[in-house]
Amino acid sequence: MSQAHELICQEIVEVITDYLEGAMDAELHASFEAHLAGCPHCTHYVEQVRAMIRLSGTIEAEELTPVFRTGLVAAFRDWRQA
Repeated sequence: MSQAHELICQEIVEVITDYLEGAMDAELHASFEAHLAGCPHCTHYVEQVRAMIRLSGTIEAEELTPVFRTGLVAAFRDWRQA
């Protein structure tokens, strides 16, 4: 049996989407959970991301001003290109 890799905070940030979507293999999931158990900062970060997902699901595109919508699309484009 292989020894589980101990994750660092930066790795938590990089794989949080897989964690929240349930797309991690069992070993990585166990390492993620072990890190959260000992890191209040990452636990808080995961809670913030979950809250953002909940809140963003309540926003309708029609409610956004054209300026805000344009800025949001630009931000996502910039993020994908980075």
